[in-house]
Amino acid sequence: MLRAGLASALALLSLGAAAQTTVTLYGGLRGGGGFEDTNDGTRTLDLDSGGTLSLSVDWPLADGRQGQVFYSLQRSALPGSTFGQPQDVKVDISYLHFGGRTFFDGSAKAGGGYVVGGLGATYFSPSVAGWSDEIRPSLNIGIGYQWQLAPTVALRAELRSYLSLINSNGEFFCSGGCVVSIRGDTVVQFDGMLGLSVGF
Repeated sequence: MLRAGLASALALLSLGAAAQTTVTLYGGLRGGGGFEDTNDGTRTLDLDSGGTLSLSVDWPLADGRQGQVFYSLQRSALPGSTFGQPQDVKVDISYLHFGGRTFFDGSAKAGGGYVVGGLGATYFSPSVAGWSDEIRPSLNIGIGYQWQLAPTVALRAELRSYLSLINSNGEFFCSGGCVVSIRGDTVVQFDGMLGLSVGF
């Protein structure tokens, strides 16, 4: 009976540990970010605002915080008329970050407010043939709130900002000729998201 009890306790502990790992699917809206027009240095080419899809995987750390892998995709665009294109130039912007989140009070099981952040890379992928993809280091930071709907199901609302580091003297989307150059050192974007979390 003792062995059966220990086995049951270990099984429950393992299930509890597994339930602390969550996968969250987000939908959101992102804006911000721009480039300098190489033909007219006084004009900034702003990236279109648009919807985003994001995914995070969170797991508990020994100090009570959570580790996180976060991926987000936005399909944005630049004005095609600037580059002699008949339509706007589509630019996919992807973030892959490794970081974590910390609750102000309580825990992931209880819900409440939290801060979140991460470091990683931004991947810019323009749709025009001959333009090159670009990868730049980046970070994100944000705040959120989690409502616990069930022991392993929660709803999240988050506001995040993203900062991609760009060489101000460098050039962007170059392939045989440079079509866009960066005005400053960074590209900054912001988004608001709603997510559904499921523990396993």
